[in-house]
Amino acid sequence: MPSRRAQKAAEAIREVVSMAILAELKDPRVRDVTVTYVEVSADLRHAKVHVSVMGDEARQNLSLQGLKSAAGFLQARIADRVELRYTPRLNFILDQGVKRSIEIAEILDRVLPHEKTPEAETPAASAEPVPRPDDAVP
Repeated sequence: MPSRRAQKAAEAIREVVSMAILAELKDPRVRDVTVTYVEVSADLRHAKVHVSVMGDEARQNLSLQGLKSAAGFLQARIADRVELRYTPRLNFILDQGVKRSIEIAEILDRVLPHEKTPEAETPAASAEPVPRPDDAVP
């Protein structure tokens, strides 16, 4: 289990990298990228940045290559904004968690029986509204 200091550093790195990707990174290969979480080593010299990329596999690989080439730029942003003795080396890893959860949901949708909604079981309401007692006009 990482120390509290490592957890705080990981969260700070995640915030800085996320904002830098969103606002400062001009690489056209890096689009629709979300930083899901960051793992740092015990000595805070290495950081694994887990990213989720929307799109097909080719799009994901292209974005990952763009992030790897921008690692130096992102490390410089971390050095500017997070006070650490050493700036961690960034290693980007594609996070497949979102993709897997969508696939599992689709499989469950196909396998599990569909329940009928209560609205479908009740007879349709008549088109004419039912008058209420206080609606009566003298």
